[in-house]
Amino acid sequence: MQKSFFGNEDNVTASSPLAYKLRPQNKFEFVGLESLEDRYPFLQSTKPTSMVLYGPPGSGKTSLAHALCASEDIELLSFSAVLSGLPELKKLFQVAQDTNNLGKRTPVIFIDEIHRFNRAQQDALLPYVESGRFVLIGATTENPRSSINKALLSRLHIVELQAMNYADTLQILHSAARKLETELSADEAELIAEYSGGDARKAIGNLELALKLKDSNQFSIPTFKKIILENSRAYDRNKDRHYDVISAFIKSLRGSDPDGALLWLAVMLDGGEDPVFIARRLVIFASEDVGNADINGLTMANNTLNVVSNIGMPEARITLAQATTYLASTVKSNAVYKAMDGALAYIQENSTIDVPEHLKNFPAKNHPIKYQYPHNFPESWVNQQYSPDETPQFYTPKDIGIEKNIRNRLMTLWGQDKKYD
Repeated sequence: MQKSFFGNEDNVTASSPLAYKLRPQNKFEFVGLESLEDRYPFLQSTKPTSMVLYGPPGSGKTSLAHALCASEDIELLSFSAVLSGLPELKKLFQVAQDTNNLGKRTPVIFIDEIHRFNRAQQDALLPYVESGRFVLIGATTENPRSSINKALLSRLHIVELQAMNYADTLQILHSAARKLETELSADEAELIAEYSGGDARKAIGNLELALKLKDSNQFSIPTFKKIILENSRAYDRNKDRHYDVISAFIKSLRGSDPDGALLWLAVMLDGGEDPVFIARRLVIFASEDVGNADINGLTMANNTLNVVSNIGMPEARITLAQATTYLASTVKSNAVYKAMDGALAYIQENSTIDVPEHLKNFPAKNHPIKYQYPHNFPESWVNQQYSPDETPQFYTPKDIGIEKNIRNRLMTLWGQDKKYD
């Protein structure tokens, strides 16, 4: 038996989305359960254990929770972490306790979006889960290892669901068509599966759209494809895809592939990414990966940040593309990045490093070593010591781009004292 509290998730009406109406009613209807049971054998038990279901939208987290609890021996109490807080949660605890006291059914509390609970709300669950007064099943799109308190997580099994693969999505679509007693051609099913991005909910939603278009005699493959393409591109600005795409963007720049970099730039802009964020990453890249090999790189990136901050979209896309193609195409050197990290590591591994007397702001007048002003010498350089004897060499410029000229000059000045090979 299933009940819903503070959200009415289980009340199916005529206006309910098709994906909601066709949710699996038991384990046998859940597509992909066999592979999940191979990875997590405890899912085969007739009585669920406390767990957290983790996966992308449309991967079947809520459907799996309902399927696992589709038994007359289980009282499933559904709760949304988005809609309610601790007072409502405590009321649900009492309902679960009353169910437990009757002894006829096992109470299972299903909490959707459990990562939305703050620390106090998550801590409130601990004694109940610990004592087994109810079984807890949470669902989240966020990695539970970082979004759920360690104390609570230690009492839960993590079940990770993946986005639906193409074959499973086709199976879901054809199963839905049979339940609805409607026709779904192979071309239509393949088109929906291809552009649903592994999201079963989106796939059924696209099927529902196709049926509505057919009912009004407006359906055609080209028209339908155009509509679902508009809604098929997934992006987020603070979750995994955000970080994955910016990672691909930077790696394409580093790999000197302007086309790859432009592809990921377009993905970000199409997804509504903050163009200032992209420009800032270009500035960081210009110092970290281009460095002194091309000193125009930082100028280009900094100018881009200024333009994007003051102009905005859609015009800023052109400037971002200009900087992206330039930085991707130009010579690269991470010598400055490595030098700075090396210097910081050296500082952190040693005690306070004393400044040599002749380099101090007010050196001792009777000190035998005097500071020599470089501009008083030919080529404005004089061989003198600028750091303690044991100081390692941090900066080794690469033999590429403008940094090659820097390397040659340093070899001329310090060749006998430092190595640039």
